[in-house]
Amino acid sequence: MDEKPKALADGVPPNKHPFGLYVLFSTEMWERFSYYGMRGLLMYYMTKQLFLGTPETTVFGYASLKWLLESFFGELSVQALSSQLYGLYTGFVYLTPFFGGIIADRWLGQRKAVIVGGVLMAIGEFMLMNQSLFLPALCLLILGNGFFKPNISTQVGNLYAPGDHRRDRAFSVFYVGINVGATLSPLIAGTLGEKYGFQWGFFAAGVGMLLGLVFYLSGQKHLAADNVMKQAASAEPKAVEPLAPEDWKKIGALVVLCTLNIVFWGVYEQQGNTLALWVDANTNRRIFEWLTPTLAPMYINHSWYPQMQALLAWEMPATWYQSFNAAMIVGFTPIVLAFWKWQEKRGSEPSSVAKMGIGCLLLGLSFLVLLPGAKVVAAGGKATLWSLTLCTAILTVGELYLSPVGLSLVTKLAPPRMVSMLMGMWFISSFFGNYFCGFMGSFWEKMSHESFFLMLTALACGAGLAMFALLKPLKRAIGHGHEEAVDV
Repeated sequence: MDEKPKALADGVPPNKHPFGLYVLFSTEMWERFSYYGMRGLLMYYMTKQLFLGTPETTVFGYASLKWLLESFFGELSVQALSSQLYGLYTGFVYLTPFFGGIIADRWLGQRKAVIVGGVLMAIGEFMLMNQSLFLPALCLLILGNGFFKPNISTQVGNLYAPGDHRRDRAFSVFYVGINVGATLSPLIAGTLGEKYGFQWGFFAAGVGMLLGLVFYLSGQKHLAADNVMKQAASAEPKAVEPLAPEDWKKIGALVVLCTLNIVFWGVYEQQGNTLALWVDANTNRRIFEWLTPTLAPMYINHSWYPQMQALLAWEMPATWYQSFNAAMIVGFTPIVLAFWKWQEKRGSEPSSVAKMGIGCLLLGLSFLVLLPGAKVVAAGGKATLWSLTLCTAILTVGELYLSPVGLSLVTKLAPPRMVSMLMGMWFISSFFGNYFCGFMGSFWEKMSHESFFLMLTALACGAGLAMFALLKPLKRAIGHGHEEAVDV
């Protein structure tokens, strides 16, 4: 594996991170602001405006897309069609990184690929402001993300030498950056879109992507050289050696984990699909209403009681729910890292694959919290926002056990010349998972909500149990001789 760049190794205390990590942190934060700002509006935009009336005449390509989907799945309602398109979009966002990784590894380099991806995504966000360009804009966002996503993540790994204990922690710090952006975007882009027009929410998302590019371009000197840059600087081109048998075993182990991740992401991504519909239509979003019985008798005669009533009746915008998970990741990450460090000192920290299995189990169990609310909704009432908040808190911890651990694992096990491509392969599991999310969302109106949530629980817990069942075979495939693979 390549040695750590001297410019980054020298002068960096062993317990601190190179400044390049914070450049990548800021870049990814604004890119995720852009992505989640748009994603938080997507289902509402399609079901409440775009696909109502006569979209065949106002949305370029709509008639062909609808015909194609209905030729496979039969007649689709606006909600079912929107769920299918949501799954296709969020899925393809995670398919194209595989090809973007290959292009970066072989020809373009990771730095240039990030710039190309950022420009394409910014253009796509601004195109969304014109509803006739909705589908072409989604295509640009998908292509741009293919260049951007795998190559920003692998640059985090490039900052650290093989065996550097800071690498796992660095990916957790990087993951916080992702979720700071994801926290802010529904509050800003979501509110603008919901209150003042969807086009203004998409405009805010485009501005966020431009800010990410500014941070990235201004911090180039702090980043590690990518493989293409190293080859260009080399006096003699290096011959490409065939992969060793142990490399193929590690790649095979990653393929197995990616396959199981499909189920995780299919369940997890319901936050932007069916849970977005749940919070909008089936959840009481008057978050202070529970105080009314206590405060009303005490203050009903005060002159400011009408203002208090207005506060108690305030209803949270539905798009704000998309900030819950991201805000919790920012808050929970230091706690989870401290817990892992405590376990490490006691010699009881789970392996990487075991953490991922725990993550799947927690995701599945989180949906059990929604079952009482589903019964209330079936009886004609509304579920409490607090049950959805608790569900999100549990699945957030599950995400922290799986997603950043998986990103770090790819950079540890991938052969250096294939790291971006294999990072793209990791995101392919999100492609299938996100489409699986959209496919399951088409049953939202066909099943009872209680049965739907139980289905999600069974799927995620099944994936977690499969990971635990495969722990020993995966360890044998990865091997214990590699200094960075011993914790797998």
